[in-house]
Amino acid sequence: MITKPTIDRIMEATDIVEVIGDFVQLKKRGANYVGLSPFANERTPSFTVSPVKGIFKDFSTGKGGSAVTFLMELEKFTYPEALKWLAKKYGIEVEETVETVENNEENQHLESLRIVSAYAGKFFHETLLETDEGKNIGLSYFKERGFNNEVIKKFELGYSPDQWEAFTSQALKDGYRAEYLIESGLSVKRDNETLYDRYRGRIIFPIHSATGKIVGFGGRTLLRDKNVPKYVNSPESPIYNKSNILYGFYFAQKAIRSKDKCYLVEGYADVISVFQSGIENVVASSGTSLTEQQVRLIKKQTSNLTILYDGDSAGIKAAIRGFSLLYKDKLTVRIVTFPDGHDPDSYVRSVGSTAFENYIEKSSKGIVEFYLTTIQEDELKDPIKKIKVADDLAEILSNNLEPEFRSSYTRQVAERLKIDERNFINLVNKLILAKVKKESSQIRPTPEFEEDIQDRVEIDSSKLSEEESSLLYAEQSQEKEIVRLLLSYGNKMIDWDGIANTYIGPFMIAELSDVEFEHPASKAFVEIYSREVENGVLPDEQHFIHYPDKDIVDLTVNLISTKYTLSENWYEMHRILVPDEQVNMKATILGAIFHLKKQKVGKILQNLRKELQKTDVEADQEILLSQYIHMKKVEKTISDYLGSVILK
Repeated sequence: MITKPTIDRIMEATDIVEVIGDFVQLKKRGANYVGLSPFANERTPSFTVSPVKGIFKDFSTGKGGSAVTFLMELEKFTYPEALKWLAKKYGIEVEETVETVENNEENQHLESLRIVSAYAGKFFHETLLETDEGKNIGLSYFKERGFNNEVIKKFELGYSPDQWEAFTSQALKDGYRAEYLIESGLSVKRDNETLYDRYRGRIIFPIHSATGKIVGFGGRTLLRDKNVPKYVNSPESPIYNKSNILYGFYFAQKAIRSKDKCYLVEGYADVISVFQSGIENVVASSGTSLTEQQVRLIKKQTSNLTILYDGDSAGIKAAIRGFSLLYKDKLTVRIVTFPDGHDPDSYVRSVGSTAFENYIEKSSKGIVEFYLTTIQEDELKDPIKKIKVADDLAEILSNNLEPEFRSSYTRQVAERLKIDERNFINLVNKLILAKVKKESSQIRPTPEFEEDIQDRVEIDSSKLSEEESSLLYAEQSQEKEIVRLLLSYGNKMIDWDGIANTYIGPFMIAELSDVEFEHPASKAFVEIYSREVENGVLPDEQHFIHYPDKDIVDLTVNLISTKYTLSENWYEMHRILVPDEQVNMKATILGAIFHLKKQKVGKILQNLRKELQKTDVEADQEILLSQYIHMKKVEKTISDYLGSVILK
């Protein structure tokens, strides 16, 4: 377990804008920063970072918290892993107690897979640089490709010995369990239950997550045997999903942001060669079609994507149609192919970085323009092929809902295909209408509505009557209001008539000592707050923002975050005064306490009414009726008090 002094040092050093800015393109807006959600595919920024409070809030998904929470949500880190990542970023030495870092099986499982992957990366890298076989075969190949020592070390390139069990036997000898070697794809089980190396005799390209952890591998054979697959890649695992990963993204993201442009290539070597030339804003999709998750990674850094195709790529026309789907993500997409059979790797080595970028700038074309250049004359002479081309271009144009974009290309397409422009426009419009209808039938409730529904789910209203469900929902909402006030004003001194020399937090806790909270996170929060007060500590919002329990963090951030900020000119513009709860703190605090107590009394009265209806025993009825009358008096007293406090 990481020691508290270490955690404190990490929290003090952490700049949440800087941390999240490594993953999300942020723009300053007033006191806060905004950007597109990294957790959802959105067009309008709803992701907010508050440097003053040290929190983020994603209003599209409801997620929120500290820099630690962000890393846990985005990278699926455990709490200790997120702290260690921040410690590494800010050069802080981590001190740990003897206790185990993980405290649950799932975290142990994921951590074990990450540890064994990091071990494998180190093994392959050291084999490449320190063994005769690695130097003679693997390192020689990389040098022939023109890779220098710096880039070899940066990308942690490696080599796996050409032996059946070299890696596996060493890993088992060093104490790594067979089940993790198999699950991570590093080792393969034979029918006789023994293991062998998946990547034997191959050069190794480690695959890094967006935070730089090795999560998978690509192994390339150097043999020319057609029966041997050129590449063997890691299988899917709990830490590696190829749909979520862009090769080289960890090394490229800062350059993508600074240049506001991303180059997408096809292979590992393309990324490394282009990166080595000084053009660092380059990534690869590792042989797969671009996925929604990969697009989301790019989109958080830039809206400008240039796809660099190999000159001899097969199926390029079919791929273009798929790229038009990127229009929906508000990306400006351009495509480049290279001359004379070159790929990005060979071309940048041939002409150098300046000429390479000049060529891209000069030769890149938009999707429609590029498709038009691929049309062959024989396609225009064959009616069936011509219809297919027209359908492809109509599909491409229909994916962009900007009228100006479509109108600028429909005439070009009609002229190139020698077809009636009006008929082609009608074809595009039909496709657009069909898509709009399909999307409208799949509209989901707003995040705010879903959050409200989630609150109701906690109540399990299926087991309650409508009246009971309504009362319990109101009760739990009032409990959250108590938590909000503790967060906002708990460490402020009371300066009310008749009450002085105490803080609002301890005062509220004392007044609520006889109240049992129902909402799970609110109940846990008040218990934590009470313990801290008993220990002579007044916990502030930062204490709960950085709390290890995710439910506590979520509750805290949801209560202190707001999507909207009132303009300073609001009154001058509209002559409307907005009530300020701080003007009369006595009414604000006591009002919340007694509203909650009134809710609790209402619940007791409801239960007494139910008991009175159930029992036929006269003695029991008298007792229940006496209790009911007493609670009605309590309810009236509270109501009278509320009226008095709030009206004065």
